Amino acid sequence: MKADTTIVVRDSGELVAVLPFLMGYHPHDAVALVGMRHGRLDFGACFDLPPPDVDDAELQSGAADAAAAALRQTPDHVVIIGYGPPERVTSVVLRVAEALQVVGVRIDDVLRVHDGRWWSYACDDQGCCPAEGTPCLPPDSAIAAEATYRGQVALPSRRDLVAQLAPVEGPERAAMGVATERARSRFDGLLEGPGVEKRIRQAGRLAVREAEKRYRSGGVLTDAETAWLGVLLSDLSVEDYAADRTGPHEWRAGLWTDVLRRVEPVHVPAPACLLGLTAWQLGRGALARVAVDRALDAEPGHEFAGMLHQLLGFAIPPEIVRRWRR
Repeated sequence: MKADTTIVVRDSGELVAVLPFLMGYHPHDAVALVGMRHGRLDFGACFDLPPPDVDDAELQSGAADAAAAALRQTPDHVVIIGYGPPERVTSVVLRVAEALQVVGVRIDDVLRVHDGRWWSYACDDQGCCPAEGTPCLPPDSAIAAEATYRGQVALPSRRDLVAQLAPVEGPERAAMGVATERARSRFDGLLEGPGVEKRIRQAGRLAVREAEKRYRSGGVLTDAETAWLGVLLSDLSVEDYAADRTGPHEWRAGLWTDVLRRVEPVHVPAPACLLGLTAWQLGRGALARVAVDRALDAEPGHEFAGMLHQLLGFAIPPEIVRRWRR
């Protein structure tokens, strides 16, 4: 995840306070790596803690993977933050620290956060790092207020982030089912006579541009329009066209979140991938991961979703693709 923020962080306590806003949720039972470059918070990555009974070889392998992901971001230095009790966190964060040192990444601090307090493994000065831990800043702290003012949100957990992409239910689902049947009948009409590919391509491009126009101006699609777009995106040429037009815009994230939640299950992969691609370019790695997971759950062999899974898994920064596209 890449961060794009001008919030000033002066110490470890403020870093602990602002990180959930950069991630989009409050981490639990996890390890976060925060990278700095040129005096700025440059990226953050979050990994689940391994099971308590994990053997040392697996722990070392996981730490090496985390270090490799951080190295690809070329940070000046990183901070490691473990979330959980010491018996779960200590061995993991120290292993990650060792792996980072092996690949030559400078470590600024190693922290642990649990039950409203934080500790530093790199500081043994009781004056600034007491044994009982330092209280975390309150939810209404100045730095949290500033992050909120800048439009950043910290959900209670990753589960809440997943819930934001859950399919609509009840009357909304029933209405979308009816709209989708009509859209499929309409799509069948495009298959009659010569020039099928051209008709589908033209209809798809028109639907994508209309959806972009609507959300860019603060509007939303109707059920019929959403169903029609979802059906058209099942064609690879339309999916590719929409993907080529993605960019780091919040309104695009809103567009593809809405379409993803409303389309019928068979049409989930394309809008899920488009949301994942948009979120990745926005630096919202956690959202991108959840979106790609939805695509792969719906269609494990989906090629676009598999590509995004690799991009996220290898922590490829969006700037590399932006430079390549230019």
